[in-house]
Amino acid sequence: MRAPIGDFDDVRPAPDCLDLLTAPVAAAVRTWSGAVPADQLLYVDTDPDVADTSVFVEHYGRRLLDESANCVIVAGKRGETTTLAACVVRSATRIDVNGVVRKELGSRKVRFAPMETATGDTGMEYGGITPIGLPAEWPVLVDAGVVDTPWVLIGSGRRRGKLIVPGKAFADLPGAVVLEGLGTEG
Repeated sequence: MRAPIGDFDDVRPAPDCLDLLTAPVAAAVRTWSGAVPADQLLYVDTDPDVADTSVFVEHYGRRLLDESANCVIVAGKRGETTTLAACVVRSATRIDVNGVVRKELGSRKVRFAPMETATGDTGMEYGGITPIGLPAEWPVLVDAGVVDTPWVLIGSGRRRGKLIVPGKAFADLPGAVVLEGLGTEG
């Protein structure tokens, strides 16, 4: 099977390789529903040593920078209440934490969640966090540019392997809120 983007040697429908995914991601793929069928979620085997975006695109091709997204966990705080959320933006952009995210979460302060919180609360590995399989109560803020991208490369829950997902599928994730301007250039 060939991937719709990138040049990968090992490409399989994600439902056929649940054992390669973390437990929460595998559970989400197993119970997948929405406009995009689960067999359109593709798993590609990748080198875990090049999982970070800048190194990954150097290794697998610069074009993937425009066809990939990052999922970052943030913590919004208002008074004594902290809200964890995921932000999904194209890899070539930055998250507008102090503008769009703060406003959407109704928080006074928003910061990137500590690594221990991000990995501990998601059950995923740092450098592989994906919006697929996150805790159901979390908001998943998705930049409109991700949804408008035909195919998006995203983490698989582990540093080894990535998922290639139709962009429109991100709008159907539990807790998804599609936002214009979440990802900013530069």
